[in-house]
Amino acid sequence: MKAGFILVAMCVAASAGAAQLYQWKDAQGRMVYSDQPPPPSVKNAQQKAFKGSVIEGTEAYAVRLAHEKNPVTLYASACGTPCDLARTFLTDRGVRFGSRDPQASPDAQLELQKLTGRQNVPVLVIGSEKIDGFEIGAWDAALDRAGYPKPKPSAVKPAPAPATAPAAPTP
Repeated sequence: MKAGFILVAMCVAASAGAAQLYQWKDAQGRMVYSDQPPPPSVKNAQQKAFKGSVIEGTEAYAVRLAHEKNPVTLYASACGTPCDLARTFLTDRGVRFGSRDPQASPDAQLELQKLTGRQNVPVLVIGSEKIDGFEIGAWDAALDRAGYPKPKPSAVKPAPAPATAPAAPTP
């Protein structure tokens, strides 16, 4: 019984994916829209095909919701490895973020000074929470608390072990 219900539901969903809509004027001159073909006496009927509606995946929705509730801003400059790793981390996790460079913008300098009392970068702001310095564990935990989805496990395979040099022949 359950398998039959699932089969029927799948057929209905498939047929809804490419619905046909007919448009024509009836005898009183009113515009009629129907998923059924018009009567044969109707002239100038139009047939339109519609593709099914697009529903975002739950992950895309979760990211958008987290971004609306807790936007992310990264204060970083050309500070080298820490700032580069910070940008890469956010990008790899799929977090949309605004970027502010205190070296390039006096406004960003003032903002950073108000936030931290210093000019050190990187600084991550998630909603009302701020984190000085780049530390993966702290950044992950803050993003988790803010509702950002956890990153998917990496499909990267570990590097193969280095080959050992052949043993020297013994005399």
